[in-house]
Amino acid sequence: MTEQQGSGETVTGAQSLVRSLEAAGVTDIFGIPGGAILPAYDPLMDSSIRHILVRHEQGAGHAAQGYASASGRVGVCMATSGPGATNLVTPLADAHMDSVPMVAITGQVGAALIGTDAFQEADIRGITMPITKHNFLVTDPAEIPVRIAEAFHIASTGRPGPVLVDVTKSALQASTTFDWPAEISLPGYRPVSRPHAKQIREAARLLLESRKPVLYVGGGTIRSRASKELRTLAELTGIPVVTTLMARGAFPDSHPQHLGMPGMHGTVAAVAALQKSDLIISLGARFDDRVTGNLDSFAPGARIIHADIDPAEIGKNRFTDVPIVGDIREVLVDLITTMRTEADAGNTGDYEGWVAFCAGVKKTYALGYEKPADGGLAPQYVIERLGAISGPGTIYTAGVGQHQMWAAQFVSYETPNTWINSGGLGTMGFAVPGAMGAKVAMPDQTVWAVDGDGCFQMTNQELATCAINNIPIKVAIINNESLGMVRQWQTLFYNSRYSNTDLHSKRIPDFVKLAEAYGCVGLACESPDDVDATIRKAMEINDVPVVVDFRVHRDAMVWPMVAAGTSNDEIKYARDLAPQFDEDDL
Repeated sequence: MTEQQGSGETVTGAQSLVRSLEAAGVTDIFGIPGGAILPAYDPLMDSSIRHILVRHEQGAGHAAQGYASASGRVGVCMATSGPGATNLVTPLADAHMDSVPMVAITGQVGAALIGTDAFQEADIRGITMPITKHNFLVTDPAEIPVRIAEAFHIASTGRPGPVLVDVTKSALQASTTFDWPAEISLPGYRPVSRPHAKQIREAARLLLESRKPVLYVGGGTIRSRASKELRTLAELTGIPVVTTLMARGAFPDSHPQHLGMPGMHGTVAAVAALQKSDLIISLGARFDDRVTGNLDSFAPGARIIHADIDPAEIGKNRFTDVPIVGDIREVLVDLITTMRTEADAGNTGDYEGWVAFCAGVKKTYALGYEKPADGGLAPQYVIERLGAISGPGTIYTAGVGQHQMWAAQFVSYETPNTWINSGGLGTMGFAVPGAMGAKVAMPDQTVWAVDGDGCFQMTNQELATCAINNIPIKVAIINNESLGMVRQWQTLFYNSRYSNTDLHSKRIPDFVKLAEAYGCVGLACESPDDVDATIRKAMEINDVPVVVDFRVHRDAMVWPMVAAGTSNDEIKYARDLAPQFDEDDL
């Protein structure tokens, strides 16, 4: 049962929906009106909620993701029925893969019309069932407050994720009473946050027994706000740390124990540490294929401690020796307490040789890149300078592809929630609307969207939204005239046959003119000598969005690289160059 509290005043379903959103603490919504959701847009005019009119519903969804990822609050988007709702499918799938707390409100045709193929009807609940944490179809206006309360609770607790609430137009137009639930009861939904003490003790035992342990840190560590506790455990034990693409910033890049990002385009040190380890402590990570490479050859000598709030992830891809179900922050608190007790009793791990080996690999195979022989602009240099000039307080979003990997590699992330990207789904076009949402959530922080020329052309219409709504994001287009990552694969695996990857985007469109047409400042840069001055000029402009077209060398590649489907042992730090490890050091 759900207890109710509220005025009991007679209102329309639409008024009840808006009041429910206010009661849930919503301050910002990204959306577009349309026929089925239109009744809700009328009371929204009188609401305390800021509605930001986007140019495409996909932009609304990604903005809600950026908002949530930057702030930790639930992001909210709104769309009408049919195509409005189906345009949210990609951001919902994206949020589902990356565990982003988000609520999507969609209008639906009147209850009597459902199933008749009415105008702008789509079974959005059925369509999104596999890609939402939960979803609702509301046909009774009396249910609106309860369903909204439940949606926000489900989205933000346990493993976060997207929840869709589809409300019929007939429910929005009908009379009802508004009663906000004082308490939520969801039988069957009981996320476990406290880890089992026995599993913590067993994890501590393996930590003390091991000689080559690695802390494998995933995005769940950021979602549970556990960065402080992670650092405490790492420094208490001295264990090397790797942070996945979704966990960049969970542990400071500048920390000597940090080996960087593991996986397909991870550092040699991070990949080697996992492969050579005898114990992996996985914290809110899911042994994704981009990290493990060929699973059969991944970390062959390692036992696994796998901590995750989602029990379905534990043992899904790799056998787990010590499963720990719980919130990562609580797991770390208990593990720190146990390890301190052991240390007080004189029991500490012996990792000295291992730490020296990892540090040696990190030093020998540090991230680097070649400067173009023709004196052109290296994309890695652009991103390196962007990170250095903009500073550690900046929030970065990225699209998907080469620019995303370079942004993960060459910006130094010191704090959590400063790196926001599409990790699991790999959605081109995420960066600009993601940055828009992040800037709305954190207006006092500089927000850079690092985008590719391919990605940028998928969602750049949201620059109009930013300009009109005073959301001064900054966009760095890494313009290599190509679908860069696909071109890289064609170079390496398809004998340089560049089928349909040339975008001609140093010619069409003119990104500077496009930016100006959208009410933004447009800048261009194609010489290494002009990079710093261009970035500084962009940094000085804070009243309108800025777009910088960095016209970079098109043949630059992302290294290191583990080819898809191969073993992590086959990592290359440059083309045809594999690292050599001195096994005697272990």
